[in-house]
Amino acid sequence: MKKLKWLSTMVLPLALSMVVTACGGGGNQTAPAPAPEPKPAEEVKQEQPKGDVPSSVIIATGGTSGTYYPLGGGMAQIFTDKAGIPSSAQSTGASVENMRLIKDSQVDLAFTQGDIADYASNGTVMFKEGGAINNINAIASLYNETVQIIVAKDSAIQTVDDLKGKRVSVGAPGSGTEANAMQILELHGLTFDDLGKTDRLAFGESASFIQDGTLDAAFVTAGTPTAAVNELAATKGVRVIGISDEKMSEIIAKYPYYAKQGIDAGTYPGFDQAVNTVAVKAQLVARAELDEEFVYKMTKAFYENLDQMKTVHAKAGEIKLEAAMEGVSLKVHPGAAKYFEEKGIKK
Repeated sequence: MKKLKWLSTMVLPLALSMVVTACGGGGNQTAPAPAPEPKPAEEVKQEQPKGDVPSSVIIATGGTSGTYYPLGGGMAQIFTDKAGIPSSAQSTGASVENMRLIKDSQVDLAFTQGDIADYASNGTVMFKEGGAINNINAIASLYNETVQIIVAKDSAIQTVDDLKGKRVSVGAPGSGTEANAMQILELHGLTFDDLGKTDRLAFGESASFIQDGTLDAAFVTAGTPTAAVNELAATKGVRVIGISDEKMSEIIAKYPYYAKQGIDAGTYPGFDQAVNTVAVKAQLVARAELDEEFVYKMTKAFYENLDQMKTVHAKAGEIKLEAAMEGVSLKVHPGAAKYFEEKGIKK
């Protein structure tokens, strides 16, 4: 019995010691917090970008004397400041070149004429040889781009027919302006071969050559007022050759992406008589590979800061959310579509 009593007096303190130690009795230490439960695989997957997210967005515009370039610069500023997406505008040969830059993933967004976007996506006209470009998605239609046939104010040229035998610039090689010139001449029974000399010049060069008298007329497809035309108007004076109602109707019937467009008196210095012509829609397009949420953020930032765009160029005043889907023939990028659906805008 003494032996058992001795064992009980030894075992009991030892057991109590083990219990105290297990309960953290060795100071002020606390038990470690349990590890957080891992998120479901489905939730983790949703957090990952679904497409390309470039570190810096490149916006293809046009020549520095056109409308795309200043608007692209204003857009890049909004994306950078309002959406936190570093962006820059790049001067290019405009619509046709921009489609090829998108195809080769050299740029992320691009300005283009609506007719050129249609040609590119269907592999027609100037894209027939290279084939359709399949990675172009529309963001939105922006404003009307006016087809302006400009001459010096004192020129004897009064109608499209008078261009026969004259030296005329039909726009940069392969440009949307060149396609417009070809189509308008065609509806007047003329071809490039009927012109005295066909030059393919950028807007600034065209205006400069009209000013020094080495060029008789030039086709300029751009938002009005166009910087190059404005400079010519302020020096030599400028007129825009009008298109008759009959011919406008014929052009629109054959090429439905055109619309009637007036150029108001006062659009340019000394421009004191309104004229009628045709226009195509300027559009903003994107690489289809861009991430949906990424494009959503840019679309939202752009349309919610249109007042800032108006300080960049007067043409931005014509950009309306409710008109974003007008004239759009391309598939709309899912990110842009998401924003427009939130706003009740349907294609």
